[in-house]
Amino acid sequence: MTVSLDKQQQQNAHNSSYYDAVVVGAGPYGLSIAAHLDGAGLKVAAFGKPLALWRDHMPTGMLLRSFWWASNLSDPEKKYTLGRYLREKGQLAHDPTSRETFIEYGRWFQHHAVPMLDETYVEQIERNGQLFTVKLVDGRVIQSRAVVMAPGLYYYIHRPREYQQLSPELVSHTCDHRTLDHFAGKRVVIIGGGQSALETAALLHESGGEVEVVSRSPLYWLPPENTAVPFIIRQMRSPKVGLGYGWMNWAMEHLPYMFYNFPRSTKDRMLATFHGPAGAWWLKDRVVGKVSVHERQRVEKVEETERGVRLQLSDKTVLEADHVLLATGYRADIKRLPMLVPSLLAAVETYMDAPILNSSFESSVPGLHFVGFSAARSAGPFYRFVVGARASAVRVAASIERSVAQRK
Repeated sequence: MTVSLDKQQQQNAHNSSYYDAVVVGAGPYGLSIAAHLDGAGLKVAAFGKPLALWRDHMPTGMLLRSFWWASNLSDPEKKYTLGRYLREKGQLAHDPTSRETFIEYGRWFQHHAVPMLDETYVEQIERNGQLFTVKLVDGRVIQSRAVVMAPGLYYYIHRPREYQQLSPELVSHTCDHRTLDHFAGKRVVIIGGGQSALETAALLHESGGEVEVVSRSPLYWLPPENTAVPFIIRQMRSPKVGLGYGWMNWAMEHLPYMFYNFPRSTKDRMLATFHGPAGAWWLKDRVVGKVSVHERQRVEKVEETERGVRLQLSDKTVLEADHVLLATGYRADIKRLPMLVPSLLAAVETYMDAPILNSSFESSVPGLHFVGFSAARSAGPFYRFVVGARASAVRVAASIERSVAQRK
């Protein structure tokens, strides 16, 4: 006998394994989404280890490029900000903020705003009718009508094909290292010209490594704030907001959903040019004159040798190294999310391997949302940064809350 929808809903309400929403991931976006869903009075399950990428895949000594006041995780009442955390710990707020401070802040935020977080990982997600079935690595199975994917960056590591022929002992990605101390005394070539490449170069140099950087583009350094000009004049010329300086940054932050309305060609152009590779101004003195940099160069040939790795650049310069570090960033490709079963992946409409989302961050599969880096291709480059967590959390929570209310 078929159970009516109303009776099914009543059964769900009393089913301990049924949740209004499941959040997969516990980085800044996952924790913020879970906090907003919980604040809306929904039954929420959240899975993942808090700020695991920051803890396990970013090097000790790293500093945040973003302003401290733009590095907040988001709860509905804005109670658990980085500023409040620092005050409670008796620490002064300043830029740049250390990775270690941000990690501890994330733990504090999770303790207060997302106490329901379960650090078990999700093994499999499939959709049966209108329900998602979520299987955990410990064998537990839960169900929900809404799943929010906040996987962060780890699954999207970009390793260019030409380096895949090298053994893992000779090439790695910057996110493979929690510390760089083991490179002391080694010759290391870093591929890339953005913040990750330049900060890694500085940390390697300071830990005793012999470092060379190869960048396809000229290095670009973000300028410091010109405090000689009165603040009001600076704000009129180039407003200072969480993303940095300028009216485009202001528009992205204050109109965080406008990107959806742009034609695809405009979106692609903005994604390719907005906040391109750049180094923070406070990093410049740690790199320039201390690290050898090969600007406007491509690696034309790379091969293993008896002594390590040999790279030939486009200007015919030959570099010898013990190790190659790839600071080549990340590329969203949901096929690389192993917890999504093939049938569910096939149902998600994509563009350039990223999910196509509506203004509620919902995919073509009803109830399946993507946030953070996964959403940038549809929602805009704003969501590549921590500062975008609140805007996405507000929209996703409102959408799921509305869906729950409609079923009652």
